[in-house]
Amino acid sequence: MPEWPRLTAAEAEVLLRKAGFSASRSDASHRIYAKNGRRVAIPFHNADTLHPKIVRQTLEAIEDTAGIFPPLQRAGEVEF
Repeated sequence: MPEWPRLTAAEAEVLLRKAGFSASRSDASHRIYAKNGRRVAIPFHNADTLHPKIVRQTLEAIEDTAGIFPPLQRAGEVEF
């Protein structure tokens, strides 16, 4: 199974904002970002790294809505 990059909530937020997502709302320690009807919730708990499932959902949302990123290269994959 391929590994996803390790990201903190702050790093994920930067990626989402660069891809054109805007802060929709916040609920307790979670911030919700939206773009073109696609929503992503990012948990802000200290400086912990995000669960790989959250990282995958974040990167896939960026890829789906922006269409500007090449297919994501996961750690361990070699580009020829």
